[in-house]
Amino acid sequence: MRRIILIGYMGSGKTTVGRALSKETGMMFYDLDWYIESRMRKTVAQIFAEKGEEGFRKIEYNMLHEVAEFENVIISCGGGTPCFFDNMDYLNQQGDVVYLKCEPETLYKHLLMGKVERPLIKGKTPEELIAYITNHLAEREPFYSRAQHTLDVTVLDEYDKIKTSVAALRKLLNL
Repeated sequence: MRRIILIGYMGSGKTTVGRALSKETGMMFYDLDWYIESRMRKTVAQIFAEKGEEGFRKIEYNMLHEVAEFENVIISCGGGTPCFFDNMDYLNQQGDVVYLKCEPETLYKHLLMGKVERPLIKGKTPEELIAYITNHLAEREPFYSRAQHTLDVTVLDEYDKIKTSVAALRKLLNL
């Protein structure tokens, strides 16, 4: 029985790496945000709009406790998941937690390229967005750094580099 849990800032590639690792290992992949949307029958953006961040975080906590009980899975957590309640302690008890670490400038580029609507950054100018990412990442770093493993994915911007990151992750976790 194995659980691999990917954490990191939004845009760090948790879903991309998780899906690629799932393909290579045959382990089931769950993106926590997608799981929440499926169970709640609403998008994360809709939940944020209706319940605010605090309401969303309570739902996220409950859904995390469901999906983290599954066996032989790869779980991609939302960027804020480790930073609320006792989530980081819980994650470390449930499996191999890997922090996908990325520089703010790269995160900025990934978020600009992304087609997903992210409630926490919606409507920000480029200058506001880079400042937000830099400050927010600094606030979250103490949580992320408590992961058992760290993998630098700053280079994760093209297919070959995704394969390289997955290979590095497999080596890191002896998969």
